[in-house]
Amino acid sequence: MNTYYLHDGNESSGPFGLEELKTKKITSSTPVWCQGMPDWKNAGEVSELRSILITVPPPLKVAAPKPKVEKIKKNHLIFGIKRSYFYLASTLFILIIGTFIFNIVRENRRADLELKNRITEKDNQQYLIQQKEIEQQKKLLAEQEQIEAERIAIEKKETITNRLLEIQNTLSGNTSDLEILKRKVIDASGFKFFRTPEEKTEEINLIQNQIQSLKKDIEKLEQENNQLNLELERIR
Repeated sequence: MNTYYLHDGNESSGPFGLEELKTKKITSSTPVWCQGMPDWKNAGEVSELRSILITVPPPLKVAAPKPKVEKIKKNHLIFGIKRSYFYLASTLFILIIGTFIFNIVRENRRADLELKNRITEKDNQQYLIQQKEIEQQKKLLAEQEQIEAERIAIEKKETITNRLLEIQNTLSGNTSDLEILKRKVIDASGFKFFRTPEEKTEEINLIQNQIQSLKKDIEKLEQENNQLNLELERIR
């Protein structure tokens, strides 16, 4: 035995057996469907259901019955609102919700962009501060290096000056000693008493060796003096 679904124009119900369908008081125009049907049919088109159909007299042609009009009007209402008004209200509601969501998304993006800009600006400020500190450190280091270079130059200049004074004093002494030795050579060459020729020659050679050694010392000192004077000029 087949079971059938009924449709009242708005929604379907079922499935119902034949005994249950008798209580539903279906008519020949009631839409029904059971397994195997390709589509809904009127109950009068199903031979199995003809025996339980209630015969309904046709409506008068003069005026349509009120239930029929109410049913037609009801089909044009959604939640008690006309379809056109409902669709319009739904469209407006969707537009309002969409606009609200769009504004929220735009505001969130604007807030994110402002936050990123603040972070970037803060990073730039920190970078500028670091660069300024680095420049100040470089400047301070350069000043310290210059002060140290000047101090070294002063010490070196003082050392060279002191050495030049020593050289001048030594040269002065060596020059005096050289003159004395030269006079000794002259005296030794002219002195003849109480000495043999060998002793005289030996004495003169000894003095000559002293003179040569002293000249070498004087020459070295003069070279050093010249070099120190050149270095002193470069420092100045």
